[in-house]
Amino acid sequence: MQNSLNTRSMIFTLYGDYIRHYGSEIWIGSLIRLLEEFGHNEQAVRAAISRMNKQGWIAARKQGNKSYYFLTERGKKRMDEAAKRIFNAQQEPWNGEWMMFTYTIPEDKRSIRDELRKELVWSGFGLLANSFWISPHAYSDQIQSMIDKYEIKDYVHSFTAVYNGPNENEKLVSECWDLNDINEKYNQFIVTYSQKYVIDKNKIEKGEMTDGECFVERTKLVHEYRKFLFIDPGLPKELLHAEWLGDHAASLFSDYYRALAGPASRFFESIYSYGNDLKKDSEFDALDHPLIQENR
Repeated sequence: MQNSLNTRSMIFTLYGDYIRHYGSEIWIGSLIRLLEEFGHNEQAVRAAISRMNKQGWIAARKQGNKSYYFLTERGKKRMDEAAKRIFNAQQEPWNGEWMMFTYTIPEDKRSIRDELRKELVWSGFGLLANSFWISPHAYSDQIQSMIDKYEIKDYVHSFTAVYNGPNENEKLVSECWDLNDINEKYNQFIVTYSQKYVIDKNKIEKGEMTDGECFVERTKLVHEYRKFLFIDPGLPKELLHAEWLGDHAASLFSDYYRALAGPASRFFESIYSYGNDLKKDSEFDALDHPLIQENR
């Protein structure tokens, strides 16, 4: 599962798991130093951060001869949404309603369609028919945000409904998402990280794993696990089959994350403290992450 780690994607991971808890801002020098741990050079980091700046995820400010990059409101919102989905697998019982979203975007705005599709997939919507998306979650805020962002109010419709057949809700699920494929990816994650968790936990308990090594492994763990944000729609338990491995993967992730959290945060702070004010959120404790819940 360990593919080459894309620089821009790794920066997103660092902002989401670390930097957003320290004022959402970092000096470029500290970011370059942190990414050296994963083999990324200064040129790659500067190119990636520039691209993220142009895309509106982060913004820059100068202080003397130093450049600092901080999350924009859009970036913060995306990080918060991602964190809730990564760290909080608990869900309320499903009320049986589907949210539906459909659009007819004219050809002169066709470039918007691809971006909109990506946003809908990331938010957990499934494509039931051409330009017709559904979700078992009431994602009204996300939909409104997309409408405002792309200025497509005149071309879309959104509503909720109960499926009346002639088949079962599971038929809708099978037409929108390949749960077997997603489950196999969860199985691969479990196979890989179950062994790593046991080995690293033992090393940490014996003092045989450095803070830097824990930082690298925690970041890779989050980086790998957050890929499920792009493929798992987060369906309620009522729509999942008995062999679903998502909960098992979430428990493994939480346990492994906790084992690495303390030493990894110490290493991050040791690098971050040079060139940055250590303005850590008072409510954040990596050893007891507020968004992690027991999934058993």
